[in-house]
Amino acid sequence: MEKGSNKNQVIKGDLTFDDKVIQKIVGYSIEKIDGLLGIDAGFIANVKNKLVNSSNPTEGVEVEVGKEQVAVDLDIITEFGKDARTIYQKIQELVKTKIMEMTGLELIELNVKVVDIQTAREFNKNQVTLQDKAGDMGQTIKDKTKDGYDSVKDNLADNSENRGERVK
Repeated sequence: MEKGSNKNQVIKGDLTFDDKVIQKIVGYSIEKIDGLLGIDAGFIANVKNKLVNSSNPTEGVEVEVGKEQVAVDLDIITEFGKDARTIYQKIQELVKTKIMEMTGLELIELNVKVVDIQTAREFNKNQVTLQDKAGDMGQTIKDKTKDGYDSVKDNLADNSENRGERVK
């Protein structure tokens, strides 16, 4: 066999993508859309996220990945006063573009269900986790303890000065 005969040999193989790769592409693509407050990940995930800080872009993104095509389902929370149709169009545009750019797969179906509508303030208030609250409480306790210590220290200093004046 000649050395140059391998040049035209076809290499067999496939490039495939795990569901979570497509989920991440979707999650990262839509995180800055005006009027889209968040993706609803369902009751269990929402409870988990209330307990600890979690920023998992795959939560709430369901996908079906084929050899050439992708279908995506999302449950979203939109901002009060924003047009859901415009938000949907922006999601569709960004997801379609990013999936094609990064994988070569075609987005053939995008189902978006608006499951809640909230003000930005209400949404942000709901994002405070128990972990955040515990951290805030710990800082408050630390601050109060320091204030109490400083107060006792000042009182002791005042008392020792006063005692010095009474007794000569």
